[in-house]
Amino acid sequence: MNIPFAIDPAEVEFSAIRAQGAGGQNVNKVSNAVHLRFDVRASSLPDALKQRLLATRDQRITDEGVVVIKAQQHRSLEQNREDAMARLHELVAAAAHIPRVRKATKPTRASQRRRLEGKTLRSGIKAGRGKVQA
Repeated sequence: MNIPFAIDPAEVEFSAIRAQGAGGQNVNKVSNAVHLRFDVRASSLPDALKQRLLATRDQRITDEGVVVIKAQQHRSLEQNREDAMARLHELVAAAAHIPRVRKATKPTRASQRRRLEGKTLRSGIKAGRGKVQA
């Protein structure tokens, strides 16, 4: 079961930063990485989803309830922006998924009987492995 949601792009704040790591001269002069900031408490998400999202133990969610995602995998700013939005969507979708509750069941009589017959058969095989009396 899933909680239906939609992320309003107006509630997402992007800021361009310089990417880390290798990239030669380009990495030093072009701000292609993106910091995405999304305030969960101030968002238009359903209240149940907000609570589930804030309860998750994710290092990308600050104590103030702001999701911070850094995207620097691609060379273009636009691709990094799309990547950050996709990762935000994945995070919210994971919180929106409510797993079905498992109902405890009893084993059937036939399965219990088969299990005990198998144990009896196996014990007979093992008993026959003893030393032979001459």
